[in-house]
Amino acid sequence: MIERRPWLNVLSHFVLCAGVLVTALPIWITFVASTHPADSLMSGRAPLWPGAHLFENYATVLDSGLRAAGSVPVGMMMWNSLIMALMIAVGKIVISIIAAFGIVYFRFPLRRTCFWLIFVTLMLPVEVRILPTFGVVASLEMLNSYWGLSVPLIASATATFLFRQFFLTVPEELAEAARIDGAGPLKFLFDILLPLSRTNIAALFVILFIFGWNQYLWPLLVTTDESFYTIVVGIQRMLAVDDAEPAWHLIMATTMLAMLPPVLVVICMQRLFIKGLIEQEK
Repeated sequence: MIERRPWLNVLSHFVLCAGVLVTALPIWITFVASTHPADSLMSGRAPLWPGAHLFENYATVLDSGLRAAGSVPVGMMMWNSLIMALMIAVGKIVISIIAAFGIVYFRFPLRRTCFWLIFVTLMLPVEVRILPTFGVVASLEMLNSYWGLSVPLIASATATFLFRQFFLTVPEELAEAARIDGAGPLKFLFDILLPLSRTNIAALFVILFIFGWNQYLWPLLVTTDESFYTIVVGIQRMLAVDDAEPAWHLIMATTMLAMLPPVLVVICMQRLFIKGLIEQEK
């Protein structure tokens, strides 16, 4: 017998709505602050409703630049972040697929040892190996370049592990049937494994794109040319102004713009992202 308790439904909906409000309130305050002039935000009373300077503030950060706020135009920084995030996401997926494919479907000495050596690199994040990595990038003259921003972050033990685990679930009969039909390793990879991995690739792409977009420490170290600033570094530069108050209305507008690409990626790939996390499409 199912006991109906309406007050439980009311309580659960109240808790869910409260959670949404707590999560959305900082975003709303940021958006409201991006629509007001600077003097309104420095008056000591934070506005709670949008102002009349929405288009003016966003046009300033996108078109005319942010010299007064201590940074370069946001459009350029978002373009740099987009290129870096795409290079990191695509590079991690491609290299991880190749590594997992070699470990699972090729027989060679110390195959399992190679996998665990890759997996152990999870204990060595960029922050731990930052100095030798910076030295290598500098010696290769990759500072202030998209390659310098992306290549040191491309290797991914996590993605390699996930693809390896998925490839192990693929029936061996598929590989045997491909060999009988005369398909080589690359044809088996492109015609069978990659279509089966579509949802996994989509889920990883969303995660890795956001990972690349939100990078702060590495771009801060390898970029001294303003034309290669990323959006996260740009926001930090806007805050670190000398002998002046930060232009908070422009900083808030930049923050809202910085949120848009990751949100759009999640929305556009939401179906495949969820399916890749909870299903195995075979």
